[in-house]
Amino acid sequence: MSTKIAILALIRKDVLLFLKDKRALFLSLVMPVVLAAFFGFLTGGNGGKEAAKIKIAVIMEDQHATSQKILVGLKSEATLEVLEFSLEQAQEQVRKGKLAVAVQIPKGFGQAAGDALFGAGKKADLPLLYDPSQSTTLAMVKGILTQQVMQVVSAEMFNGRAGSDLVERGLTQLEGGAALSNEQTQLKDFLRSVQRYQQRASIQQETTASNSAGATSAPSTGGLAMPFVTTDTPVVAKDSLEAKYNGFAHSFAGMIVQFVLFMAIDVGVGVLMVRKMGIWNRMLAAPLSVNTIITARMLSSALIAAALTCTIFVIAMLVFGVKILGSIPGFFAIVLGFSLMTASFGLLIAAFGKTPEAARGISIFATLVMVMLGGAWLPSFLFPAWLQQVTVMIPTRWAVDGFDAMTWRGLGLDAALPCAGALLVFAAVFFGLAQWKFRRIQDAM
Repeated sequence: MSTKIAILALIRKDVLLFLKDKRALFLSLVMPVVLAAFFGFLTGGNGGKEAAKIKIAVIMEDQHATSQKILVGLKSEATLEVLEFSLEQAQEQVRKGKLAVAVQIPKGFGQAAGDALFGAGKKADLPLLYDPSQSTTLAMVKGILTQQVMQVVSAEMFNGRAGSDLVERGLTQLEGGAALSNEQTQLKDFLRSVQRYQQRASIQQETTASNSAGATSAPSTGGLAMPFVTTDTPVVAKDSLEAKYNGFAHSFAGMIVQFVLFMAIDVGVGVLMVRKMGIWNRMLAAPLSVNTIITARMLSSALIAAALTCTIFVIAMLVFGVKILGSIPGFFAIVLGFSLMTASFGLLIAAFGKTPEAARGISIFATLVMVMLGGAWLPSFLFPAWLQQVTVMIPTRWAVDGFDAMTWRGLGLDAALPCAGALLVFAAVFFGLAQWKFRRIQDAM
């Protein structure tokens, strides 16, 4: 046999072996397609998907016409979902991660923004409360807010009654003073030009209704001073001197969830190996019930998962400055719920897996999807609204949210209990399914 024929025969053998290995084929072909499609869907796909709206709150404390128009403009933005809350309600919603940003429009903002448009008055303050884990969202909201404020304020100043009053006051101040500087002289000439424009617009509005509609277009705002400044306040742990967002807290929460679940996969595959080698049957031949064996396996796996979780968090605290700013009992409640859920997930793999090889491939895929939907890779606020609702059915979402709540968010035990409770429910369901399957396997023997 020539070398060429031997090479071709070996190539053919390797290709056939690969095609017969369903697990390898699945991991190499199906998984990357599914994951790529998922990420492409989240980031816009082919442009046919409607972008997820950013949920923000507006704390309306000013009744000035300008401020009211700004609120209307924000509500008309297709990318925003605007809710009106009190200051206390908005702070609590942002602190819990329910809202990305809250915009406080304080009393007197509309008047102050108009006075500051031409640089003649102090810039109006516009406080923003934001979730520090969503700083990118904050930048997007600030851009939209700047557009709305400039559009409304400039239109009001050039075409509204408030603008006419402002120009009159500005000219009175400039004409009643001493010798004007070069900048003040230029401002005076500019205000006179604006006054003439306003007078012409007023005459047009009085004569023709059609011209009235056409005269509302705001001129370019180039060269005008920004009429407001934002005060950005991160909302983190309540009543804590150490309240400071640490991005490592969220990243460690996500990676702990992912890799402890990988440990559960190894536990499940290990049980399948024991069954494959016949050790499982020898254990059942001893005076031990199936319930005893799987309960012991679950508890030992939960103990290992809890030890790994706590150890990794200790490293995060010592090296990366992560702090538990929330409830200490709440943190350990999350650890307990997550550890039991992880252990029962491993038993579920062992109960329903056919072979160690096939079970490992499918469970890795399932784990990656759960971690992805749980917000460990991408922040859940980037998901479409319907998908954000679906993820409450994913145990990893409760684990990541729970660890976030107990670390950098600084929430209390009341925030930990729903997350821990949900994880315990998942653990009970997984364990119940595994127990049922193991009994069927035993009865079939």
